[in-house]
Amino acid sequence: MSDLVIVESPAKAKTIQKYLGPGYEVIASMGHVRDLPKSKMGVDKDNDFKPQYTDMKGKEDVIKELKKRAKKCDKVYLATDPDREGEAISWHIAQMLKLDMNADNRVAFNEITKTGVKNGMSNPHKIDVDLVNAQQARRILDRLVGYELSPFLWKKVKRGLSAGRVQSVAVRLVVDRENEIRAFVPKEYWSIDAKFTAPSSRKVFDAALVAVDGEKLEIPNQAEADNLLARLENAEYTVTSVKKRVTKKQPAPPFITSTLQQEASRKLSFSAKRTMKAAQELYEGVDVQGVGAVGLITYMRTDSLRISDEAKAAAAEYIGVVYGKDYLPPEPRNFKTKNNAQDAHEAIRPSTPELTPERVKDSLSSDQYKLYKLIWERFIASQMANALLDTVSADIEANGCTFRASGYSVKFDGFMVLYVESNDSEEGSKKMLPELKAEDKLKLKSIAGNQHFTQPPPRFTEASLIKALEENGIGRPSTYAPTITTITSRRYVEHEGKALKPTNLGEVITELMKDHFKKIVDAKFTAEMENNLDEVEHGSKNWVSTLHEFYDDFSKTLKKAEEAMDGKRVKVPDEETDVVCELCGRNMVIKYSKYGKFLACPGFPECKNTKKIVTEADGSCPRCGKKMLLKKSKKGRSFYGCEGFPDCSFMTWNVPTKEICPQCGKTLFMKGGKSGKLVCETDGCGYERELKK
Repeated sequence: MSDLVIVESPAKAKTIQKYLGPGYEVIASMGHVRDLPKSKMGVDKDNDFKPQYTDMKGKEDVIKELKKRAKKCDKVYLATDPDREGEAISWHIAQMLKLDMNADNRVAFNEITKTGVKNGMSNPHKIDVDLVNAQQARRILDRLVGYELSPFLWKKVKRGLSAGRVQSVAVRLVVDRENEIRAFVPKEYWSIDAKFTAPSSRKVFDAALVAVDGEKLEIPNQAEADNLLARLENAEYTVTSVKKRVTKKQPAPPFITSTLQQEASRKLSFSAKRTMKAAQELYEGVDVQGVGAVGLITYMRTDSLRISDEAKAAAAEYIGVVYGKDYLPPEPRNFKTKNNAQDAHEAIRPSTPELTPERVKDSLSSDQYKLYKLIWERFIASQMANALLDTVSADIEANGCTFRASGYSVKFDGFMVLYVESNDSEEGSKKMLPELKAEDKLKLKSIAGNQHFTQPPPRFTEASLIKALEENGIGRPSTYAPTITTITSRRYVEHEGKALKPTNLGEVITELMKDHFKKIVDAKFTAEMENNLDEVEHGSKNWVSTLHEFYDDFSKTLKKAEEAMDGKRVKVPDEETDVVCELCGRNMVIKYSKYGKFLACPGFPECKNTKKIVTEADGSCPRCGKKMLLKKSKKGRSFYGCEGFPDCSFMTWNVPTKEICPQCGKTLFMKGGKSGKLVCETDGCGYERELKK
């Protein structure tokens, strides 16, 4: 008889089976097998929130198979994911199979490799009840809020709405930012910018006016800018000082869940959901040519920057062989984890550093490869030497006016030879300066006053919203992706390019919540609640008393809100467009269906006119000359098609541009993004050219 190992997914089961070999049978539970019922609350509020768990619908065959296999085995090991959710799944399976709850039958794999599996199986332990209680508390808390607050929103706004402990705060952050943008009043200011050449070089470089008569400069309007330009007319420009120094630039730490989602959004344009899907697949294991099934990264839900000594040694060996000893730091790098981090797992890193992205590329999907390359490069770079930058700052005087020019050059690229964090681009705006020295007389090439206006804070992107949630202590690594998915799928927030913009519905609900449920949408209260739930996980707080602290106050607040809103209903205003209904002359409004947005006449039911929303793109169809439209595939991927469809079936994934083909005069399309090339898609033409970097 063999031992049974229960994991969550078939991919993980296949990889682990390879390492365990004969004597073990690995089977997948396909996630949770038990949960609170969908059709009712499932929580006994009068009996210390006792949950009423039931077998999940659709899992009957899985449960039957688990019981059947367990009866035939000597021992059952529970090897679900090493986090709260995984612990709860193991706990439910143990109860369902009537396993000894005090037995050492729980194993955890931080990485699905031969070493990781061996270490996990060598160190079985009891199910961590504190972890289970922390998951139960979160699940029950979300059920209480969802099942009691959501019906209130149905009655006062519209059916089908939902509210949640984390999602409602996330929506408020987006709404508050939008209100900041609306309230922002731009302030005019001017700059004086000049271009010079040095005696030793014809290279033109930029400098900006920073001080006048030794005082820091602010130019509020054109009149003052013109006065300064008049003062500088026919002036002589002399270099008064040149400061040179070597600065060290350290690599970014390896990824944690939040930074992985942020960087994948910035560098790869991945949504948080798309990032975590690919990361889960990389962790569970893929078939790599010449290697077999292997988990390529460590566990991807973590807030720790800790790295094992073995991983550091493997990275150092790779760096030394490929780049040389100069690219190794004096000693292996350690990164400090935040004080409030759980530190249950290592940072996200490649489980086997010698498996480079190029080596495994042919075995991965496009998303898996892009994300693995990002994780691999970030980790290897984190263990490399500092980059050294030669920075130069020169002050230039003319009639009491001080200009400053700055630039840099890379003295030693260090970790930058491999990876630079996407928001570490401040040096990118600085250019190399020609050789300058004090007393040099410069030749003025041009000087001008330029008008500017202060800018409002930018809208959140998925990346910046995740960063804000993390900084405010709202949610935890496992909640960021589902939270953003929820608020967008519920249409409280929508994407406008990469930016997140609140809908009218999101704004109405947020204002209602702020008026009647201040704590639910208060960032500090939500963060404090998260900390209380973390204390349950650490065994320092009782989960039942934690729920009482929240619910007893929440139920009173809900009752007051129902009394205050008795007989009242909040209307969500339609979003009006400038498209005129050709039947009745009204401005059409945006409505939603399960298929997405569409235009409808606000005169319904008298006028039932509706239209599709179309987004025109640049250029024209290379076949028939009609307009190109931006469209979406069934999977949500953008493509471009002719407005003459179905008479003209032309479509392309490439982006139409305003540029014209020099050979045939038709529209050119951008292929491969801004660093790719322009191509002509006219049959028989074949023109293409690289885009300027």
